[in-house]
Amino acid sequence: MTRIAVIGAGPSGLAVLKTLREAGLTDVICFEAQAELGGNWVFRDTTGHASVYETTHIISSKRLSQYSDFPMPAAYPDFPSHSQMLAYFQAYAAHFDLAPQIRFRTRVIAATPVDGDRWRLSLEGPDGTGEELFDRLVVCSGHHWDPALPELPGAFDGQIMHAHDYRRAEPFRDRRVLVVGGGNSACDIAVAISRVARQTAISMRRGYHIVPKIVFGMPVDIAYRRLRRVPKPIRQRLLALMLKLLVGPYKRYGLPEPARPVLEMHPTLNSELLDRLRHGAVETRPGLAGFDGANVRYADGRLEAFDDVIFATGYRTRFPFLAGEGFDWSDAVSVPLYLKMMPAGFPTLDFIGLFQPIGCIWPLAELQARIVALQAKGILARPADLDARIAREVAHPHWNFERSPRHAIEIDIYVFERELRREIGDAWQRQALPADVSRPDDQAA
Repeated sequence: MTRIAVIGAGPSGLAVLKTLREAGLTDVICFEAQAELGGNWVFRDTTGHASVYETTHIISSKRLSQYSDFPMPAAYPDFPSHSQMLAYFQAYAAHFDLAPQIRFRTRVIAATPVDGDRWRLSLEGPDGTGEELFDRLVVCSGHHWDPALPELPGAFDGQIMHAHDYRRAEPFRDRRVLVVGGGNSACDIAVAISRVARQTAISMRRGYHIVPKIVFGMPVDIAYRRLRRVPKPIRQRLLALMLKLLVGPYKRYGLPEPARPVLEMHPTLNSELLDRLRHGAVETRPGLAGFDGANVRYADGRLEAFDDVIFATGYRTRFPFLAGEGFDWSDAVSVPLYLKMMPAGFPTLDFIGLFQPIGCIWPLAELQARIVALQAKGILARPADLDARIAREVAHPHWNFERSPRHAIEIDIYVFERELRREIGDAWQRQALPADVSRPDDQAA
């Protein structure tokens, strides 16, 4: 029987466990470093590890963020809170009895290929260290754990932290706070802190497409899904027109205009920042160039005093337990994985959930998990021309994304879904495995 190791019991890891069991693969162990499942959806006040913050709500809507055969409670709002999401993941694991396959408080220190295609895992758990052998390895640990801090000249007298360690707004009450960045975390944190701080400013060195979470009375991802069959160039023009009508020129908010069209850089989904800017609760600042004692120095040479600087500047994509195997993509502008999951030269290794969509990850992680299951059962073969497919995928991204580490794992959610389903074909149904459940949005879209 094929013995499979899964690293991480977050939303993607849970989808893998459930899918492998559906396929009859029961010799599966999931290693989770924390004491409970849910990944970074477990809110923890302590720092030094991945965690949502106090005010986190999911960015994608409930209807498009649920597993295919386990709907969220009807009483949930369109955008559930982190505590509601954690309860949902716990209910999913309980419904499918996944917990017995999870070893909590057990960290994978190293994963080493041995005996051809097998894997030796060096483990550290409550009872000490040890090693175990597995036939396949599935990595579901994500990439939101290693914060990327820019190197800036000078020294700062105040507090510097990364969004990775931000948890609550209250410690910043009556303080002067500068948030650096323009992505989802930066905008969420700036909005939250602005309700308690003496001064809140947000520094952006470039423009971002800031998209309201609700458009035309519906969650924006549901509105976007209705365009999924529209040709890509037309879809892009329609979205640009929508933003022009709903948001207007960004200069009216004191923000720089985006240098690239919508869908060619990852958007920021936030309905509150623009409102807080127009009310003066959050102020805009240019890009940060360095520090000078109690002051920060902007790219235009100006100095300004702050008590705290919070960098929401993203994360490095790397997997230290695979050290020496070429899986440090911290500075990469693309990640060489077929379907964002299969590396060349390692036929029994898969990465699940290692992609960035405008939307939710784990419904697509379910499809990736089916590919893992079918390959593990010998029903679906690893592509013989894997190197060529990886090269083609790297050379032909779904959109003309800005070439930067920020977009190294960016996908078009609906193009990617079609690619995964094409890879699976009818193999899942031919094996009398559970059929797809229609996504709830399909009934209304």
